[in-house]
Formats: sequence, C-alpha cells, structure tokens
Amino acid sequence: MITHKNPTLKSVWTFTGGHIIWLTVWMSAVVIVYKVTHWSWMSIPWLPMSVIGTAVAFYVGFKNNQAYDRMWEGRTIWGASVNSSRSLGISVRGSVGNTFRENPISEHDLSNIHRDLIYRHIAWLYVLRKQLLQPEPWEHINQGLAIRWAAEKRMQRFGLGTIEKQETDILIKQFISDEEFDAVNSKKNAATQLIDRQAQLLKKLREEQLIDDFRHVELQEVLQDFYDHQGKAERIKKFPFPRQFGGMSMVFVGIFIFLLPFGMLNAFQEFTDTSFYWLSIPFSVLVGWIYLTMELVGDYSENPFEGLPNDVPMLALCRTIELDLREMLGETDLPEAVQPRRGILM
Repeated sequence: MITHKNPTLKSVWTFTGGHIIWLTVWMSAVVIVYKVTHWSWMSIPWLPMSVIGTAVAFYVGFKNNQAYDRMWEGRTIWGASVNSSRSLGISVRGSVGNTFRENPISEHDLSNIHRDLIYRHIAWLYVLRKQLLQPEPWEHINQGLAIRWAAEKRMQRFGLGTIEKQETDILIKQFISDEEFDAVNSKKNAATQLIDRQAQLLKKLREEQLIDDFRHVELQEVLQDFYDHQGKAERIKKFPFPRQFGGMSMVFVGIFIFLLPFGMLNAFQEFTDTSFYWLSIPFSVLVGWIYLTMELVGDYSENPFEGLPNDVPMLALCRTIELDLREMLGETDLPEAVQPRRGILM
C-alpha cells in the first residue's frame, strides 16, 4: 500500500520512467522518417485518432474501475478479519472459564487455554498471508523476462513484507508447536487445518464444561466467519481479472500508441514553420505515457495479494491483530508495528 499522499517524481519515474525511453525512440523515429522521405501518407488525420483515443480511454477506465474493486474488496476482507479477530479474543477470554465446571481448573491452566486459542489464531493469520502470496501464473512474477525482473526488483526494494518465506515460518512457529506446524504444513491448505484444530479444541472444551452450549455455538460462528474471510480472499487470489478484459486493454493501448505519432504529425502540419514538427515528439511521448500509465495502474492493482507496492498491507494488518490479541493476554514484550518502507506499507 502506497502511504504517500501524492506521488513523488522519483516514485513516478521508478514506476513508469523506463517506458519513456522507448516511447521517445518510437516517436522520434516516425518524425525523422517523415522529414527525410516526405511521405504524405504517414500523416494520419487527427479525427480518427481522437475517436480511437476516446474509445481506448473508456476501455482503460472500465478496466481500472474493476481492478480497483478487486483491490478494495481485498482490503475489506482483511478489515473484516481484523474485527472478527478482536471478537474472537474477547469471546475466548470472556467465555472460556470455570463458570459451568464442577471441578474448577487453575487460573494458570485457564490462561494457557486462552493463550493456545489466541496464539493459534495469530498463526492462522500469518499462514493465510503466506498462502495468498504464493504466485499464480497470471501474476507479474511469472511473466516475461522484463516484467518478471521489474517485479522482483520491486519486491526486493520495498520488501515482500519485510519477512521472507523462511522468516515467516520461524514467526509462525512462535505461536504453534513444531509438531503442529509440521502437521498442518503437510496439508494442501494449512490455514484451513488451523481453523479446524480450533474447532476441535472448542469441542473438547465443551466436553470438559469449560464453555456452555450457547457460547460454544458463538465461538464456532466466529470460526465460520474466518472461513468466509479466507474463502473470499482465495477467490480473488485464485481467479484472475478476466483476461479478455485485462489483456485486450493492453492491446488497445499499444495500437493507440503505435498510431499516435502519425496523428501528431497531422496535428502540427498547420504550422508553417517546419521546425514545429519536432514538437510533435514531446507531445506524442506525453500523451502515450499518460495512456500507458493508466494501463499500468490498473494492471498492477488487479491482484491485491501479489507482494507488490499496490497490495493490501497484509503484514501490517497481521501485526496489528497480533498486538491487539497479545495485549488482551496481558503481554508486554511485543514486537513493533510494521512501518512503511520507502513510502510503501506491506
């Protein structure tokens, strides 16, 4: 997630600056050929160009709107997870106790039960994040050489969460035992297995009369909420933005940029001074860059769980929930909240 209110010149150049080079080369080549050959057919009337440009702008706008919806839905899902996690914390501490038990257990054992339930939930958050960051075939990290290289550089620069895969596993093992980690990690969906283990523990607590039927049902409903949140996030992750929309958008922008310098030649023909032809180069580069940037903004927003700067800040949200729940347990030796890195919060 980008934290700067307005983009800086450096951030804009980092995101799209490289494209200005080839745009300048292409626009300049067309003008140079035209000046040398004087081929009149190279000058395309601006009216059809404006029609094409308008159509492409509408199409790119539609794509960006849908890409934003996917990104915002991802943030909404994690926001709901924050609220449900806090509800789990207060429900565990307020519902699991000796109220209905004939032979009360010690406060120490009770605290361990609270801690076990809450810690396993924190582990679920980090496991879910880890699963959502697994690359899919349509994401940038699995594309052609240049796109993959750019994605890898962005991940390294801004921190694919400031925590790499091995460090994530070490973090998860702080909240569950090595045996439990190995058991759930051997499954196809470790996050699903952790919630199931929570449900089995709640069943055991009900049998031991540490919770009553009503509170047992309430806690089970909270676990079902987490399955809902997980399923919604997995739906976005596993189903790409329809490529018939996303892919064709890039094609249309490419066609428009290809034709743009020819239309600009016609637009500058009204000037008697032939030196004005050269002004078509910077104007063509500017218009082409704007259209290309609009396309890239949507392209890098359609996958909100990709590990890139436009992502939902899952690590920061996991850490926020962790701090809230561990403070409920009365712990004071807590990690720091995740801070933005180079203007990006992961």
